[in-house]
Amino acid sequence: MENKINKLKELRNEALMGGGSAKIKSQHDKGKLTARERISLLVDEGSFDEIDMFVKHRSNDFGLDKQRISGDGVVTGFARIDSRPVALFSQDFTVFGGSLSETHAEKICKIVDMAMKIGIPIIGLNDSGGARIQEGVVSLGGYADIFLRNTLASGVVPQISAILGPCAGGAVYSPAITDFVFMVKNTSQMFVTGPNVVKTVTHEEVTFEELGGAETHASKSGVAHFAMDSEIEVLNSIRSLVGYIPLNWKDKSPEKSFDFEQDLIVPELDDIIPDNSNKPYDMNEVIKLLLDGSEFLEVHQNYAQNIIVGFGRVGGMSVGVVANQPSVLAGVLDINSSVKGARFIRFCDAFNIPLLVLEDVPGFLPGTEQEWNGIIRHGAKLLFAFSEATVPKVTVITRKAYGGAYDVMNSKHIRGDFNYAWPSAEIAVMGPKGAVEIIFKKEISEAEDPEQLLENRLSEYIEKFANPFIAAERGYLDDVICPRETRLKIINAFQLLKTKVDQNPKKKHCNIPL
Repeated sequence: MENKINKLKELRNEALMGGGSAKIKSQHDKGKLTARERISLLVDEGSFDEIDMFVKHRSNDFGLDKQRISGDGVVTGFARIDSRPVALFSQDFTVFGGSLSETHAEKICKIVDMAMKIGIPIIGLNDSGGARIQEGVVSLGGYADIFLRNTLASGVVPQISAILGPCAGGAVYSPAITDFVFMVKNTSQMFVTGPNVVKTVTHEEVTFEELGGAETHASKSGVAHFAMDSEIEVLNSIRSLVGYIPLNWKDKSPEKSFDFEQDLIVPELDDIIPDNSNKPYDMNEVIKLLLDGSEFLEVHQNYAQNIIVGFGRVGGMSVGVVANQPSVLAGVLDINSSVKGARFIRFCDAFNIPLLVLEDVPGFLPGTEQEWNGIIRHGAKLLFAFSEATVPKVTVITRKAYGGAYDVMNSKHIRGDFNYAWPSAEIAVMGPKGAVEIIFKKEISEAEDPEQLLENRLSEYIEKFANPFIAAERGYLDDVICPRETRLKIINAFQLLKTKVDQNPKKKHCNIPL
């Protein structure tokens, strides 16, 4: 038995070395960690339980029969993050450049299948040169097997992807199906076709980083939800994200202890809204004053910045925040912000995370570019997501709520549970000046002093409509509150809504306007 145990130890040590010391050094020289180093930094110390360590590829073509390395380029297993279980895989670039083979794919599929059975999140640490060319269609089939499982797991368990190196061709679609994508600046890239193919087909000169780097995908395409300066930052941020989300669709997010006897009045909120309703302010200030400890994990921070989404806690409960940002495009809704908001809302609804909506929106962005690119269809995604969501939903209108955007931003009409407004709220079909110019167009044009008449009519309109009280009279608002009371109100609301039960009509699935 001793000899057999020694043989086992020898094989384990061989597997732990991956592609060997030279390849590990090369990985470090690029400023990158190895597959197992990444796992050890991500999970609780000593919690990783590896499976399929001794799996090897089965291919004999192009000399592969002479290069059979244990693990076959991916480390898979189970671990804990803050004492909660997760499934994970970490691609090993030191073995065939992390390329995906038939057995490599089988290892990943096994992890996903098991995660779905037991109901735990899946974390993928991607660092791969793509499909293993020597295996041909078998490796392509392996990708498709993974894509199917990502799709089936969607909404069942949270799926998180970290791109820690190259990710090209078909390899990009697995992360794209998952819920959150992390990238490292100047290290990771994602693209369907690389710069050389782009140059051949479109004659465009573009670098790897410009085409598919972290900052490109975090600010332009929206593919990346987070772009970090280092792998360590990525791994720490994944740990933070996991702390806000449940293990699966039947689970609840971790709740932290909270002192409900503390003073929950926040006087600073009274001074945030400018006297001039056209003057911008930073909604991040409101968010941080409302959340426990001012802790906010913003998602898609650099993309479609006219809307803010992210995770925080209210009264110890994890909540998803969706907020218009008046300091960017006046908080207007456009194509990108609508899609960004809709995707985040649907994740929260899929995993029982309540929604806090902070509203200051003058409407949808006008213009031919928006109309021709489908603002109607894309804006409908945000409306659809809010309407479909059955989780607790609390809205606070801080200032503007104009036109269809008032309806879309979780109004009472689309099943908002508690809808509050500050006294500064303006709820109307459109801005006062535009409305008066339409309603009194003829009268103003015929007046001896049109400017004075416009001013008089504007004052009348503002007094009658540009306030929250008409909506409150009709019950469209549950209360008009002093800003300083907001934190107390939303904490009480979410505590009350803990036992909320709502459901949508039975169906195979909905048909969101994609």
